[in-house]
Amino acid sequence: MFEIDGAYGEGGGQLVRTAVALAAVRGTAIRVTNVRARRRNPGLAPQHVAAVRAVASLCNAQCEGVAARSTSIAFMPRRLHGGEFRVDVGTAGSITLVLQAMLPALVNCGEQSRVTIRGGTDVRAAPPIDYFHLVLLPLLAKMGVRAALTILRRGYYPKGGGEVQLDVQPVARLLPFVVQSAGPVERVEVHAHVALLPRDIAERMDRAAREHLSRGLPVETRIDVGVPGSSLGPGGALVVRAVTAHTILAAAQVAERGVRAEQLGQIAAEALVRDLQAGATLDLHAADQMLVFLALAAGRSEFRATELTSHARTAMWLLERLGGSRFVVDASERAVRVLVEPEMRRHAPRPQSP
Repeated sequence: MFEIDGAYGEGGGQLVRTAVALAAVRGTAIRVTNVRARRRNPGLAPQHVAAVRAVASLCNAQCEGVAARSTSIAFMPRRLHGGEFRVDVGTAGSITLVLQAMLPALVNCGEQSRVTIRGGTDVRAAPPIDYFHLVLLPLLAKMGVRAALTILRRGYYPKGGGEVQLDVQPVARLLPFVVQSAGPVERVEVHAHVALLPRDIAERMDRAAREHLSRGLPVETRIDVGVPGSSLGPGGALVVRAVTAHTILAAAQVAERGVRAEQLGQIAAEALVRDLQAGATLDLHAADQMLVFLALAAGRSEFRATELTSHARTAMWLLERLGGSRFVVDASERAVRVLVEPEMRRHAPRPQSP
């Protein structure tokens, strides 16, 4: 059984999610200790429990210690399979973080799958569901991933109650992601939405974002105001997306009490402008989330980012140790260039169910 120190590096829930995702695909039994050891509330939170159990359902894994506040888990996968799955995060735990854990296994299971998840669609400290829909999935489509997301209902803190459906088609192999230059910007989109809140809030987020984008960029505005029943409570979010010739760059913000709509729009727009000016080909959050897929691709990948977050560096450490991948990082004045060399034995037979 492969031992992983859950307190390494960033030491958060992402390490656990990436570990079980890769273990499920590789067919490798793992034990993660010191789970979230340096957090204010150490151990698994409900959304981490939901993510591990969700991945376990994709490979009939035998698990130990998967419970709230547990600081050590064992995950022993069997054969990956597709099908229909339902996951209830409970509370307003992030749906997108659970999907991040499940998607590598869903893509590699060799069968068609449908996942329906209840929880929070747009919550703090997690990518809003529109970022997953408008940024991560289109980027993965460049690697051959065929997945379609339907947002059935929005869910915000503290009530949750959101629901989404993800349909994933089998993929014979993941193509490498090699994007050395973003290329010309084709368009910039501002996606702002609110539910059970005045439309003016979404309009102010949009207006502030457009004011802080580089002049000369063609900007399209898309504002959505939820109808009654589209969510259990009030909330909103913003995604600013640049579609270029070769990639997609974006930034997102979730509305929160006490933070002005104009500030949310400004923060998102300025982050996107920094990426464009630096010549990045993946934004910071996409770089974090794409690493596990690049490690599973059939060939070397390459991208540029303005910097590598602690999440990304922790993921690289884990993917090197557990997955056998190799990362070469070249820092320049404007951006960090990353080469990803996958471990070539990734197609070794997986253990069969007893």
